[in-house]
Amino acid sequence: MRNTKRPFLFAFLLTGAFCGPSFGQQRVFNWLPANDERVRLDPANYHTGRTYHPSASGGNIHVDIKAEKPITIFLTSAEGWNQALQHPEGLANLQSLCMREHVMETTYVCDLPPEAMTLVIRDERNSLDPAVFAGLGAVLDSHDKAERAVGVGIATVLTGQGYVSRRFTSPNDVHIQYFRWDCVENCIQPEYQWIRQIKEKYELTSFLKVYGGFTPDHDGEQVSIKIKSPIPMVVAILPSEIANQLHAKPEMFESALEKNPCQQRGVQSLQFQCTFNAGDGPQSLIVVPESTGSVPNHKKAEIEMLAVQCVANCALLESKR
Repeated sequence: MRNTKRPFLFAFLLTGAFCGPSFGQQRVFNWLPANDERVRLDPANYHTGRTYHPSASGGNIHVDIKAEKPITIFLTSAEGWNQALQHPEGLANLQSLCMREHVMETTYVCDLPPEAMTLVIRDERNSLDPAVFAGLGAVLDSHDKAERAVGVGIATVLTGQGYVSRRFTSPNDVHIQYFRWDCVENCIQPEYQWIRQIKEKYELTSFLKVYGGFTPDHDGEQVSIKIKSPIPMVVAILPSEIANQLHAKPEMFESALEKNPCQQRGVQSLQFQCTFNAGDGPQSLIVVPESTGSVPNHKKAEIEMLAVQCVANCALLESKR
């Protein structure tokens, strides 16, 4: 944070105010290879793949899978799968999502519900001994061997060059390539946040108040002004060069406001927004009673101003100017 004042997050996501400055290029996302694993299955073997943890709105997955012999691929709840591992007789009753059968090579995609889901792969061949649960396959090459061995109870996790420690009657080698959704272009962007510039509660007078020191740091910068007063007020943001002359030349007041788009007149309780560009230069907030001849004694007005300013990767703004 570059401002010593406490940043104030002002309905950042709800207002939809920021899709990035107009000069910027939007981030581009795509599927990128993540970890992969090679699995060996006997007839009727199951393999526990990755468990996904989508957000509250769900998610999606992208996996490339290639097998030597036909397999079935599906997703099931992580909780249900963990129970099935402990009680294999319940495997037939598992609820499945995005089931694909008779697969030997495919790009497997699926939209996920908002709950933990486990990818499962099953060798479609009948077990040589149908009365016996064929069990889990063996991982030949995994980037997270220890995690999978503990987390899902894989029968054989290999080290070294990938030699199995169990005999396979009819091996079916499966390659699983996982993907992640990630930024591929324009990934580093300036980041913005609402920063409080002014917050004051002051006793009303007939004099003009001028708050200076605000300079837009990017094009399309939004400013929010909030006023609360017992009497109608004039509130505006003017170029500092003009605002600083108004005390000495009050006759300039009306002409200064005449073509100024960022102003509100005769307001007592209001919040409004204005937009500025970096080329507009230093700006000042001015506040004054609409009628300076009838200002009540010992009454106070509240004024607050916030601006959307760059808080990270701000050097990119300079490079685009």
